[in-house]
Amino acid sequence: MFSFDTYRDQWLGNIRRDLLSGLVVALALIPEAIAFSIIAGVDPKVGLYASFSIAVITAIAGGRPGMISAATAATAVLMVTLVKDHGLQYLLAATVLAGLLQIGMGLMRLGFVMRYVSKSVMTGFVNALAILIFLAQLPELDPRRVPPLTFVLLAAALAIIYLFPRLTRAVPSPLVAIVVLTAVTLGLGLEVRTVGDMGALPDTLPVFLLPDVPLNLETLRIIFPYALAVAVVGLLESLMTQNLVDELTDTRSDRNQECIGQGLANACTGFIGGMAGCAMIGQSMINVKSGGRGRLSCGFAGVMLLIFCVVLGPWVSQIPMAALVAIMIMVSVGTFSWSSIKALRTHPRSSSVVMLATVAVVVWSHNLAIGVLVGVLLSGIFFAAKIAQLFRITSEASPDGRSRTYRVEGQLFYGSVEDFMAAFDFREALDRVVIDVSAAHIWDISSVQALDMAVLKFRREGAEVEITGMNAASETIVDRLALHDKPGGMDKLMAH
Repeated sequence: MFSFDTYRDQWLGNIRRDLLSGLVVALALIPEAIAFSIIAGVDPKVGLYASFSIAVITAIAGGRPGMISAATAATAVLMVTLVKDHGLQYLLAATVLAGLLQIGMGLMRLGFVMRYVSKSVMTGFVNALAILIFLAQLPELDPRRVPPLTFVLLAAALAIIYLFPRLTRAVPSPLVAIVVLTAVTLGLGLEVRTVGDMGALPDTLPVFLLPDVPLNLETLRIIFPYALAVAVVGLLESLMTQNLVDELTDTRSDRNQECIGQGLANACTGFIGGMAGCAMIGQSMINVKSGGRGRLSCGFAGVMLLIFCVVLGPWVSQIPMAALVAIMIMVSVGTFSWSSIKALRTHPRSSSVVMLATVAVVVWSHNLAIGVLVGVLLSGIFFAAKIAQLFRITSEASPDGRSRTYRVEGQLFYGSVEDFMAAFDFREALDRVVIDVSAAHIWDISSVQALDMAVLKFRREGAEVEITGMNAASETIVDRLALHDKPGGMDKLMAH
């Protein structure tokens, strides 16, 4: 339930640390927003305007204080073909539609799906993101592209980041690293790669505009598949990042509100010339590790990003890339769950397989959605196999041998129906058969059909069949779907 006091505290409860961490995040957003624009095949200002807009709007309307949202690679790669085939205006239209779809998903309260993502998938997601963040820095560490001095500056920045907190935590060490390295490179006139080498920064404020596309079904046919993919992938990454920030800060947040906030951000961003985005795990980790906890950190990061680009562009463009690469390496190292490596020896083999498969697929495909989907699918398969192993049937014959009681224990579902059918001896000459399901639960249509077939086969051999002990939930699905006691049910089952 919405509380104005809580919302106010989320803005004003951590002002100094939120402002400082937001400043660090804003500086780190610039090269990434430019890089993501290049990935999508659009001008750098498209990604920079998007990062400003998305950060500010999610700070206001999102469900997770302290989480950073902006233009991301996950959504940028989905737009490459659309931009190549139809141009920027169709990208803007798809961005608006993706936002509207996300709002709809939030209103339908689809955030609950995250409860079905296992801890193993979450760990794999985090580890894969850490690896991808590190791999994304390698082009800036290529000896063929950068001067040897870059590595000296990188080492100095990492030393500041890790050692400065031993002196004081009043100022985030990543911010100190940026200021010191920029001062050194400018003071000594060092020739190294800078933010300005990534692309030109915008020098004007964004303006409201309507995407210049025909408003007809053909346009919808073109943009809908891209918009749907962006909406799903964007929410998946956002909700996964939200779960991670929840754990790191020992707080809870509203998933459905986050869906709506992300949707509002994307829908509005498309009207100011920005591309779609979502939550950023790397920037969120920078924010949390720098002390950012409230909405102010994300909102201030977005505002400062725009100020840095439009007002302070000539100075910001002089920041050495080595400083920002050092920050991202820090994030990569801090994000990776090192304990998960040791846990491979002690955790169940199925959990380890799920975690490693998630990491492998994400790193191989560079697609978070595919990796998480594979992880969730494997989790479901292993869970079903484990539950199926807990199923058993015992039987007891009457003293005269003319009747037999089968006692079913466990979960009767698609994964256990084969064992269910194999437990019956349909050729045994019996007058009466009792199937006792008081210690079982019937879950799905597969189990109902198996029950139907068991009853049919016993009746075909001349036995009277009685099903006893069915709980209320099982009785509901059996009454609705079973055929063995319905008029003409025997003929329908025979037809199958």
